Amino acid sequence: MAVTAATSFGRNLLLRALQPADRALIAPYAEPAEFARGDIVFESGDPVSHVTFPCDHTVVTLAITMLDGRMTETATVGWEGAVGGVVSQGYLPAFSRAVVQIGGPGLRVEAGRLQAAKHASSTLRNLFTRYSDCLIAQLLQSVACNALHPIEQRAAKWLLTLHDRLSTDVLPITQDVLAEMLGVRRTYLSGVLRGLHDRGMIAVSRGRIAIRDRAALERAACECHDRVRRHFEEVLGAVYRDDGTLVAVDPAAAGGSAAGQPSQGRAA
Repeated sequence: MAVTAATSFGRNLLLRALQPADRALIAPYAEPAEFARGDIVFESGDPVSHVTFPCDHTVVTLAITMLDGRMTETATVGWEGAVGGVVSQGYLPAFSRAVVQIGGPGLRVEAGRLQAAKHASSTLRNLFTRYSDCLIAQLLQSVACNALHPIEQRAAKWLLTLHDRLSTDVLPITQDVLAEMLGVRRTYLSGVLRGLHDRGMIAVSRGRIAIRDRAALERAACECHDRVRRHFEEVLGAVYRDDGTLVAVDPAAAGGSAAGQPSQGRAA
């Protein structure tokens, strides 16, 4: 179902968490968009003119590409957040590439309009400050994870991160894409996935990886997934279902005050 300006705010958790007065500051400038897998939201070096909010099951990856063409993922953003000018005020050159991994609807707001809205509302500013903190935490944890943890743990973490943002156990992701995000050869990743499959955690088929035993996959993953998840809970008030799906953010339930006081959770 395509996103419209009238329905989009309920289909991104960050926007859904806005108070009515804050929603009114942004809604007139919201632009619906549709994304296909592989679309580039912005390229490294591009001036970021819009903040993009993935809706429903749309997933965008922030990735760094090296001079030799190799690429690795640094953050995964779904309907819980946004990319582009989130930490900065927008219009600055992007450091990373933002690429769509799972296509679907989204919402775009011109960066200057969002910045003006944040200046006008302390509660809106607080919400985006908290989300920015969580995004930076994910980036920092990714640096440590890529440097210290073996590929099997990193692969399990990546699958869990994607599973958190979808309401299905069948992840529409190919081995080629996963290998690229992890910065390893596909043949090497195939062996890692085969090991997870043989232990009953996942099932791999053409263009899909199905989660069969999430609890076992969590045990196989490194600590990074759980640390980032707990930070989202403590700072942004993230709410997860028993199956791991991220279904809401509630800053009022997090540390500090939703009216603009700093969070009492761990700083990124």
